[in-house]
Amino acid sequence: MRRETLRINQLQKKFYANAKSSGEVTFRSLSKEIAGGSTTVSDTDVLAVLNDLTKALSKHLSEGRIVRFGDFGSFSLTLSSEGAETADKFNSSMIKSAKIAFRPGIDLKEMLAVMKFEKAK
Repeated sequence: MRRETLRINQLQKKFYANAKSSGEVTFRSLSKEIAGGSTTVSDTDVLAVLNDLTKALSKHLSEGRIVRFGDFGSFSLTLSSEGAETADKFNSSMIKSAKIAFRPGIDLKEMLAVMKFEKAK
């Protein structure tokens, strides 16, 4: 009878990069910043437009449209579901979750390409 030995591999602890936020920007502060770069639009006007933009984005996504914001990027829905053997056997109860996907446009892709990273303290 052959004797086998079990080898126990201890996993080495590893450290991975993780993006660390250094704060947040609210709609209100963003609207003030945008208005500050303009002499014709108030922060209240910008805030109203951003609020309407949120509503329009929600409406169009819920209707199955891709919403493109030019060089900023685009938003679309993605789904996760169980599989069915045939199209006839598939039904909406098999959908597990829906998410909103954002695909950055050229300006944000360029920002990512030149971004510098440092270790958090």
